Amino acid sequence: MAIEVTSSALAAMRAAAAAAYPEEACGILLGEGARVEALQPAANVHPTPQTHFEIDPQALIDAHREARGGGPKVMGYFHSHPRGPAAPSATDAAMAAKDGSVWAICGAVSNETGAAQDVLFYRAGEGGFAELSMTVIES
Repeated sequence: MAIEVTSSALAAMRAAAAAAYPEEACGILLGEGARVEALQPAANVHPTPQTHFEIDPQALIDAHREARGGGPKVMGYFHSHPRGPAAPSATDAAMAAKDGSVWAICGAVSNETGAAQDVLFYRAGEGGFAELSMTVIES
């Protein structure tokens, strides 16, 4: 399976991960069809944000309300793994709704440069996470 992501959305994910370090960043993926057009950063309200994430519920409510009003669709979710790979963890697998949502995960932030590493995309389904191939498009 494939997904398109705008260069600005990808840059926003990397910037959010670097800014949140050493905590996990999180946010909401917005777009249409198989195209991620934007990241809406959100507060990580989990009690242990160094190793877990929970998107601020109000941000989710607001994003879904805007989508119902004709705004961009909620495609899925973003978070970072500040010290780990851009791959779903056991916690991600346990917590994910098996609803076909897109998940973007940003891998470890470089301690030397402060720059975020790879961002990989997955679809969360009944069989777990399936990695999606990504094409970056100019925005």
